[in-house]
Amino acid sequence: MSTLDDVGLTDSPFSDFLGFELLLDEEDRELLSRVRAFTTREIEPIINDYWTRAEFPHQLVEGLAELGIAGLAYDGPGCPNRGALVDGMVAMELGRIDPSIATFMGVHGGLAMGSINLCGSDEQRERWLPAMARMELIGAFGLTEPDVGSAISAGLATSARRDGDDWILNGEKKWIGNAAFADLVVIWARDEADGQVKGFVVEKDTNGMTFDKQEDKIALRVVQNAEIHLHDVRVPEANRLQKAESFRSTADVLRVTRMGVAWQAAGCARGAFEHALRYTKAREQFGRPIASFQLVQDLLVKMLGNVTASTAMNVRASQLQDAGLLRDEHASLCKVHATVRMREAVGWAREVLGGNGILLEHHVGRFVADAEAIYSYEGTREINTLIVGRAITGESAFV
Repeated sequence: MSTLDDVGLTDSPFSDFLGFELLLDEEDRELLSRVRAFTTREIEPIINDYWTRAEFPHQLVEGLAELGIAGLAYDGPGCPNRGALVDGMVAMELGRIDPSIATFMGVHGGLAMGSINLCGSDEQRERWLPAMARMELIGAFGLTEPDVGSAISAGLATSARRDGDDWILNGEKKWIGNAAFADLVVIWARDEADGQVKGFVVEKDTNGMTFDKQEDKIALRVVQNAEIHLHDVRVPEANRLQKAESFRSTADVLRVTRMGVAWQAAGCARGAFEHALRYTKAREQFGRPIASFQLVQDLLVKMLGNVTASTAMNVRASQLQDAGLLRDEHASLCKVHATVRMREAVGWAREVLGGNGILLEHHVGRFVADAEAIYSYEGTREINTLIVGRAITGESAFV
């Protein structure tokens, strides 16, 4: 049986307590190692400054593109097709350094590319996916609206009206990550003719589509969210996602990307734990490092337990995804569990640091704040709980 030393995981984070990286083959471990090196070298030293200013470090896009991780799990044209398990571990790796960058990649490589890969025609996949995989085109995903979040399936108000070879879109979208600078925005709108929700790829600078960047966020401040205003936006039929004929198409996308959020949550918890553990070894009180105190060790072990349990659950669900067996309730359970355990872990990390826990220089405060957004997006705890509850009882508790 292989050991950590046998497979050369000397740069594996100490938070991989049970050696989950051993489940990957050598090529995928090498990719994970390159992601780790890039994020440690290029992202961690600068991210607090960008977080403070609520700006996005666009200079990182070229390096992220060179890693070849956009649309990592997809088999579409130009996509890496490396599978859900390595995709999830990469998302976790990004999240343990910075949840905002993990979210940026999740929106672009998960939601936007996933919509085109799962719902686009062969021609559309050929037209957009290779450039998106190279990150020459950046994508966004427009589903949520100002007046409706969890009830979006029934309450989606953005409209689409067929006009010859075009569609006319009208409506508002909110909380759309990457929208402030995206080249392609996947807009979900309700067809006035049949009442069904359809997907449209709207290109940057299309007349009638304007953006207002959302300011004053307390979480994921690096992510550039925007409100999108659609006023008589004309989109050609060629840009309508040909396989998206109902709201169920969005659910097909969200099932797989919700797993990405579960992995990001595990990464966020992992990053906070790692910073807290390092701090306890360096910080001395009463003439001893605080890592030697029983109450501190208790919190550290609780954090590690949360990280390990979430990772284990995510691993199994990703294996099911790779086998084509992942169901909505599987992804929802992982998202619920990982985000709840994340929230606990980042709180304990801040507690270990005491007053220093609210200073960005120690990083933990950023993870505490960012966890609040991850906890809510792509399905709140309550909504995902009801999805699982419906699956196990056969009874729907949705209002």
